[in-house]
Amino acid sequence: MEPLPPEALLAESPAELAVIGERLREIVRTTMPEAVERVRTGWHVIGYDLPLGRRRTRFFAWIMPQQEHIHLGFVFGAAMDDLYGLLHGQRGVKRARWTTFEAGDELDVDALADLLTQAAFVAGLPPEARFWRE
Repeated sequence: MEPLPPEALLAESPAELAVIGERLREIVRTTMPEAVERVRTGWHVIGYDLPLGRRRTRFFAWIMPQQEHIHLGFVFGAAMDDLYGLLHGQRGVKRARWTTFEAGDELDVDALADLLTQAAFVAGLPPEARFWRE
């Protein structure tokens, strides 16, 4: 079975959100060109993995389209600095954080690039160093 292309996953969303999703993909690819992009169908996300050496990767970010909004999320977001006030979380989600965009929202490319760079850095740390604040 062929993997689902990211464009197909985004096409399931309203057109305005699909446009934001494509822009988010572009920001991720520009900021982290080494990241491996693939659709994780079970989670309904476009996932991004960082290469860590021979056949090893670490999941660090995702784009999750939904009908009412779209998220750019960070696996270890709780260990990141939120200088822009963009990160959200919810009760029961200990480590992940995400940004949320609705149709018509503007994307702050510099802020998102900074968050992606932080997310990659934190993902590359040893587990005991990621959550030193806990």
